[in-house]
Amino acid sequence: MRTTAPVIAAFVTGLAMTVAFFLNEKTPFVGEISNQLLDWLIIIGGFTLLLGVVSILRVSWQSVERRKEGWIYKVALIVSLLAMAIPISRSPLFGRFEGSIYDWLFMNLQAPMMATMFATLAFYIASAAYRAFRARTPEATLLLLTAILVMFWRVPIGEAILNQLPGDFPYFINKFVMNGANTAVQRGIIIGAALGAAAMSLRIILGIERTYMGKG
Repeated sequence: MRTTAPVIAAFVTGLAMTVAFFLNEKTPFVGEISNQLLDWLIIIGGFTLLLGVVSILRVSWQSVERRKEGWIYKVALIVSLLAMAIPISRSPLFGRFEGSIYDWLFMNLQAPMMATMFATLAFYIASAAYRAFRARTPEATLLLLTAILVMFWRVPIGEAILNQLPGDFPYFINKFVMNGANTAVQRGIIIGAALGAAAMSLRIILGIERTYMGKG
């Protein structure tokens, strides 16, 4: 029963949402069921978020108690998490108002750390581009030239230089590269991802995929 009940629930809910997708949401019974399931999805998502917070607190506290390597960072995580979760009250120090503890932590800690993280990612992207854009084949050479042209166009000095050249290079890049080849590749990736998601959903509905129950 512990295995059968989740499979039945996944089959019924998946079938109901699939049928509701092809019908009008105002269809009697089917539309009401789909709306109810969407409401339950939001509720379960909220409990899942709470479970994640409790889980990360529990794991971090265990690391602090056992003095594992890097435990001091776990202390910072716990303190920051609790500070950001201070409930809203009438006091100006609490809540998410300007000048509150939450606002100060967000503006002076979280926002700079997020900016630093994304700035660091730029170096990893440049390193990956260097390895991927090696002109070993004609296709790689074309990819390299296109990437250089697009990156050169993205910076102000590159755009200013391109505008001085004969012909409308920015228009060419926008129309043929970004809105042409790039859009075609993106659509292919989206179609492939959608087919993969549909296949995975079908496996879950039919009970073939049971990893959500902790089973292979």
